[in-house]
Amino acid sequence: MKAGIVGLPNVGKSTLFNCLSNAKAQSANFPFCTIEPNVGVVNVPDPRLKKLEELVNPERVIPATVEIVDIAGLVKGASKGEGLGNQFLGNIRETDAIIHVLRCFDNDNIVHVDGNVDPIRDKETIDIELQLKDLEAVDKKLEKVKRAARTGNKEAIKEEETLLKLKDALEAGTSVRAVELSDEVKEEFVKPLQLITDKPVMYLCNVDDESAVSGNKYVDLVREAVKDENAEVLVLAVGTEADITELEDYEERKEFLADMGLEEPGSAKLIRSAYQLLNQQTYFTAGVKEVRAWTVNIGSTAPQAAGVIHTDFEKGFIRAEVIKYDTYAEFGSESKVKEAGKLKVEGKEYIVQDGDIMHFLFNV
Repeated sequence: MKAGIVGLPNVGKSTLFNCLSNAKAQSANFPFCTIEPNVGVVNVPDPRLKKLEELVNPERVIPATVEIVDIAGLVKGASKGEGLGNQFLGNIRETDAIIHVLRCFDNDNIVHVDGNVDPIRDKETIDIELQLKDLEAVDKKLEKVKRAARTGNKEAIKEEETLLKLKDALEAGTSVRAVELSDEVKEEFVKPLQLITDKPVMYLCNVDDESAVSGNKYVDLVREAVKDENAEVLVLAVGTEADITELEDYEERKEFLADMGLEEPGSAKLIRSAYQLLNQQTYFTAGVKEVRAWTVNIGSTAPQAAGVIHTDFEKGFIRAEVIKYDTYAEFGSESKVKEAGKLKVEGKEYIVQDGDIMHFLFNV
C-alpha cells in the first residue's frame, strides 16, 4: 500500500519526502527536479513496540512500514500533458492514498509558480487537473458501456447510470470520493477504474517555524475550504522537520522539539496518519526471537491476518490466541496473562483489532 505526495512545484514535497524516508531526493528551487517518483519505505512510529521490547527482550524488533511516493510537481494543464503531466498523473494513479502538500508560508527566496502564496488556489489547481484526468477515464469507459447498454444488458445499464453520475460530478468540479454511491456500486463499477479523485486524501499545510504548533491564516483558510471533505488537515514546518532528522543525537532532537513547543516530530504523526489513511492497522507477534508489528487492513479476519505472515497460515488456519495490548502491558508476560485467564481463543470469524498480540495455530 502506497501513499503519494502531490502538490504544485516548490511547495516542499521532496523536502518532506527526504525527512520522512531519510532518502535524499533532489530538492531544488525550481520545478521538475523530481522526475522519477522516489519511493521510500518508512517505519511507522509505535510506542507499543518499544514497550513490548522492554517486556519480552527479543533478539530483534521489526516495526510496521508504510510506502511513501514522492511525485513530481503538477502544474496547470497537467491533464493535457503540460510539464510532464501525463507521466506524473500515471504515478498518482498507482498509489492508494494522497498526501496533498499546500504551501502555507511566505518566503520571498522561494519562488511560487503562480507568483504569490494562495493555498486555496493551489488546491483548486491540483483538484481540477486530477478531476480532468478522471473525466477522461470515465468518458473512455462510457463509450464502451453505452454500446452494451443499448442492447438492453441490465448490468451495462446500471454501470452507465453510475458513470453518468460520476461524469456530472467531475464536470461540476466535484471529486469522485465526494459522490454518494452504495458500497456495492463502488466495488463493482468505480473501484476497477482506479480514479485518482476516488483515493482518500489528507492535506498537509507546510508552514514556517512560528506556525508549527497552532497554524496561521493560510491554515485557517485550508481548514474552512475542506471542512465538507471528511479529510484530515495536518500542520507541519517541513523545513524544520528536515533539520530535526539531520540531528543524530536523541537528546538534541528532544531539545529542538521542546524549543518549538512540540512533543514529537510532526513527521511521526504524519506517518501514523498516512497509515490510517491507507485503512491499515497493526497487530503484533511477540516472542524471544522476535517482536514484530504486522500490517493488516482494518476489518481483516484472523485467517487473513495469519496470511500476512504466510499463505499456509491462512489456508490451514485452526484458531488464534489473542491478548489485548493493554492486558499484556498490565501483566507483563504471556504466562501471567494466561494465569489470569485473560488470553482469548478466537476462530475464523474473529475481526482483528488494532494492537492485538496474536499467536496462530494452523495445520497444512
